[in-house]
Amino acid sequence: MSDEQHSHVHIVPIRVYLLVYVALLVLLVLTVGAAYLPGHHTTLNNIIALTIAIVKAVLVVLYFMHVRYSTRLTWLWASAGFFWLVIMFILTLGDYFTRHWVPVQGWE
Repeated sequence: MSDEQHSHVHIVPIRVYLLVYVALLVLLVLTVGAAYLPGHHTTLNNIIALTIAIVKAVLVVLYFMHVRYSTRLTWLWASAGFFWLVIMFILTLGDYFTRHWVPVQGWE
């Protein structure tokens, strides 16, 4: 193999970085807005905030970590990381939702 096949350099235009940056700022505003939704829908607020956080993480991984322009092996490892994150969320939320939050007398 020649050196040209081993070196894969992709130059990302600054415009792409600026668009991703603006998208991240808009998503930040949406996250803060979701925290101020009226009513006592904390479960809905959490779902909205987590969804926005996942979208922001995907944007960062794809563009700022250059996974979008990488090899399939890099895609595999990045996907495995997200899969592991999903497993951790499922286990954590499974524990959280199965607890009964009944206040105990005398504990204040």
